[in-house]
Amino acid sequence: MNPHLLVVATGMRLFREYILRSIAPQYRLHMFLHSEPTWEKEYLDGWTVLETTLDAEALVAAARVLHEQDPIDGVLCWDEARILQTAHVAEALGLPGGDVAMINRCRDKHLTRTALAEHGVPQPKSVLVNTVDEALATADELGYPIILKPRALAASLGVVKVNDPAELRDNWDFAHDTTVPEAPHYDVKVLVEEFADGYEISIDAAVFHGQVTPFCLARKEIGYPPYAEEIGHFVDATDPLLADDQLQQVLVDAHKAIAFTDGVTHTEIMMTADGPKVIEINARIGGDLIPYLGLQATGVDPGLAAAAVACGRQPSLVPDRTLVGGVRFFYVDENDTVLDSVAFDPIDTPGIDQLVVLMEAGQTTSPPPDGTLWGRIAYATAVAGSIAESRTGLDAAERALRWSGHPKEPAS
Repeated sequence: MNPHLLVVATGMRLFREYILRSIAPQYRLHMFLHSEPTWEKEYLDGWTVLETTLDAEALVAAARVLHEQDPIDGVLCWDEARILQTAHVAEALGLPGGDVAMINRCRDKHLTRTALAEHGVPQPKSVLVNTVDEALATADELGYPIILKPRALAASLGVVKVNDPAELRDNWDFAHDTTVPEAPHYDVKVLVEEFADGYEISIDAAVFHGQVTPFCLARKEIGYPPYAEEIGHFVDATDPLLADDQLQQVLVDAHKAIAFTDGVTHTEIMMTADGPKVIEINARIGGDLIPYLGLQATGVDPGLAAAAVACGRQPSLVPDRTLVGGVRFFYVDENDTVLDSVAFDPIDTPGIDQLVVLMEAGQTTSPPPDGTLWGRIAYATAVAGSIAESRTGLDAAERALRWSGHPKEPAS
């Protein structure tokens, strides 16, 4: 029989279905959800509806019942808000990834920074602060510009570059108060960090018994300065950074520093004039369709890699193609725009992979920083032989996007 894999939650269908589609033929999938599954059903052997999937004790109790009925071989989660709870399940059942402290060292950005610093891994200097006055004093010590970053979030939410004390005061509330549903709460919430000048990449890697094997390297496209909105990514199967020994060593050293032994990680690194510097390590597969782009560009299946290490198996990470995958996200121009329409015109540009509308008429949205991940109105993906060809396809998709809207009427 195929291994029995427990999956905790799913995320948005448009961004995560490709993972279930890959792993369902080779694994018997049971899913824990907070509501009855819909589109997921075709991929599942079974499911359990819980009042919440955020309660670790409830997850563990339900997993024990399932494990007695049909032993579970692995537990997998790619939802940032639930990876810590999932680690509790793996720990209770004695499965790979069952090290709660290990996962928490990724979930809590201050713990990540502390572990990296203790082991001398290159990274920006970082100080946890509680008040704007503490932030101002720390910024004076580090020297401007600096980065304000929430301790608890991901996907660059709440991250802002500030150049002087006035900008720091103006942006303190943004970094301190930005949150998302289901984010963890910390009493001290903000990191003041040294600004690392360079370009940012991400690396998805499978970690099996401590061996770190990267399988997807993406270059970020950042927009809306001074904010760090991720407006796109490119994955090149022949990216020269894949052969960069210094980068690979930093990646390995970072995982050793946080004692990460089994699972899939998404590590963000700034490539600076002084070499690679680790920005953060996430204990899950990457978001924003980055692993999907890797699948299209290299043939290495991220879902199967994640499922394998979750079940204590050596992952297969052999590429079978050398292409480039790209994604670009689209936004409205003004805050509080009520959409009247949004659609793509038909296009026949080579390399276009997907044209996806994320919002519909009547919804209200804003560009970053007010509208970030949830402000996107559409996205396009392209797969081609080079970054230039992929970019050409995404440019054509951007020209083909048609949307209209009007300002939201102020509340009376």
